[in-house]
Amino acid sequence: MPEISRFLGIIIRMYFDAVEHNPPHFHAYYGEFEAVFAIDTLEVINGKLPARITGLVVEWAEMHKKELKHNWDLLKEDKFKKIKPLV
Repeated sequence: MPEISRFLGIIIRMYFDAVEHNPPHFHAYYGEFEAVFAIDTLEVINGKLPARITGLVVEWAEMHKKELKHNWDLLKEDKFKKIKPLV
């Protein structure tokens, strides 16, 4: 699963599988925690992160929503672009 960004101990990854992976989303990892965020709403659709980390991920994703959507489309062709970290 390609790493899209990394900041403050948080790793953001994304991959695309047309059959099993809608709605468009990304995975956020922090230590032993993992959560999946819907790109359109930035809601957690699976998993859990500590509240402070969830806030940081949402803050980052709000700043980069357009790039996240673009990456979702690129991944359909096995391509992706790194996105700047929060700090």
